[in-house]
Parts: sequence; C-alpha cells; structure tokens
Amino acid sequence: MQSYAHLNDLQALVGEHLGDSDWITIDQQRIDLFAQATGDHQWIHVDPQRAAAGPFGATIAHGFLTLSLLPEMTAAAFEVADVRMGVNYGLNRVRFTAPVPVGSRLRGSFKLLAFEPIAGGAQLVVEATIAREGSDKPACIAESITRRFT
Repeated sequence: MQSYAHLNDLQALVGEHLGDSDWITIDQQRIDLFAQATGDHQWIHVDPQRAAAGPFGATIAHGFLTLSLLPEMTAAAFEVADVRMGVNYGLNRVRFTAPVPVGSRLRGSFKLLAFEPIAGGAQLVVEATIAREGSDKPACIAESITRRFT
C-alpha cells in the first residue's frame, strides 16, 4: 500500500500512479451474493451448468460487481493519513472491456487525473484500471470521483 501524509500532497501528483491493490479472487459465492443483493440473476452469472455451454465457458462476474470492488481496491492501494472521511461523488466514464470468468483474480491500479480543492478537503478524479490476472486486456476502466475531507 502506498501512503501519503497529507491530502494536499496529492495535488502535485496529478497524472501520477497512486498505487495498486491486492489481488481479489472472484468466486461463485461472491457472484451469487451480488446477484441476490441486486436482483440480477441472469444465467450467465448464476447458472454454472448453463454458462459452461455459453460463450465464456463458465459463469462471469457482473460488470457492476467488478465496479463495486473499487472501494475495497482503493483502500488497499493507497491511503492519505490526514483524511478523516471520503465519499463517493460519482463516475465520469466506465467501460467493461473484458469478461471476468469465475475464479479470476482482479487488481486495481490507480492514477490521479485531477485534484480540486473544496471546502474541508479535495475532490479527486482517479482513473481505476481493473486488471484480470493473465489477461492482456483490463476487465474495467473507470474514472471515479471522490471527495476526501481532512
């Protein structure tokens, strides 16, 4: 994990790599729990037998499951010591560029695109690239906007 002492230190790092997360294994239980939480029970995600004969040869993670890992991945990739709270402000752009078959391992890589001072902290725009182990193509690329408060 990359550590930064002060939120304002990030302002000089626009355009720079902030850190990488640990690997997260996407097992069928995680996919099934996500399906239960969201009501998205499409067979490509939750029916291993049918999915085995489908286009990917196995179940695949929901795109939004992959995206929902951003908070966990971000927390594992970098921290800012003087930040007391962070909130998700939104997304500028999200692309699911490759499937995530069950059993895959994913890792997030984070690049700071913008730093804007706001009252009590800063708004950050971070490009998150979610890689799948063994694949040349990322599973997801997203521009995440967060507000961090000191």
